[in-house]
Amino acid sequence: MNRRQVLAAAGAAALSTATRVGAQGAAWPTRSTIRLVAQFPPGGLVDTVARLMAPHLSQALGQSVVVDNRPGAGGLIGTDWVSKQPADGYTLLVSHASVHIYATATRNTMPFDAVADFTHMAMLVEAPMVVLVRGNSPYQSFAQYMNDAKVKPVRYGSSGIGSANHLYGEVLKIEGPAPQHDHVPYQGSAPAMLDLLGGQIDSLFDPITTNVAQLKAGSLRALAVSTPQRLPALPNIPTFAELGYPSLTGSQWLGLSAPKNLPAPIAQRLVSIIPEILAKPDIASRLEDLQTLPRRTPVTGDEFVRLIRAQIDTWTKVARRANVQVVA
Repeated sequence: MNRRQVLAAAGAAALSTATRVGAQGAAWPTRSTIRLVAQFPPGGLVDTVARLMAPHLSQALGQSVVVDNRPGAGGLIGTDWVSKQPADGYTLLVSHASVHIYATATRNTMPFDAVADFTHMAMLVEAPMVVLVRGNSPYQSFAQYMNDAKVKPVRYGSSGIGSANHLYGEVLKIEGPAPQHDHVPYQGSAPAMLDLLGGQIDSLFDPITTNVAQLKAGSLRALAVSTPQRLPALPNIPTFAELGYPSLTGSQWLGLSAPKNLPAPIAQRLVSIIPEILAKPDIASRLEDLQTLPRRTPVTGDEFVRLIRAQIDTWTKVARRANVQVVA
């Protein structure tokens, strides 16, 4: 076979492959079940959002969508598993900033590339971060809290070294400056919360979503929130930007992702239905109860990928300034 024949055969094979992929995307879904992976245990925010989304995805796609919890290693195990599945539209992931952004920024090795190994389709919701103290804490304001951290030990808890709540505390230590803002890592936010309520630590940086009930009950008090504007549910709580820390404006987001090279027709179909699902009254009401809200203008497709890249860059620089590195 001469060179021209080889090139012609290769071109024909490529066209055949592209045609099959395109046809697959156009026909999808044809199998009975789509797996929506939640890389954290049942009962948490990722699981809650996955179970809110699943029946609506099922209705929109005409196929069963089941939630598959694959927890472990701070979300790395389930996320890594998804990255190695076929890109056929039958395995989706509720992606999480804690894995794709903060773990990438702080770990010396990762089992996957947070951008290149996924098809990132849409941000689903954002969970604002708050500084929490006990309801009977002497700290009535963020200014009091930071003033103490400049002159005596103030212990803040986190869900682990390299987590978002760890890095938020380190930013305050650097920018305060608050040299005695001391980090106490835990294996998750739940044990950190127990020690906060028990008086073993002074504060906890945590998403507001899992703490709404205790804030309402008065067992916790919020000192600052990471949203660009004050939250309607916490109108008296200032934002970090108001307090002079604009770099802490942000959130813990959840998104919808899939393995890399998902056929474009499948990705486009999912991108098109996500805003419709998020706008449904029962979804919007439940997310509002959790103070976990979708953006008014949905972040999808290439815009979502650019946001992920930018946040990785931002928090990698923070981790380096704070000398935070997780050795895997």
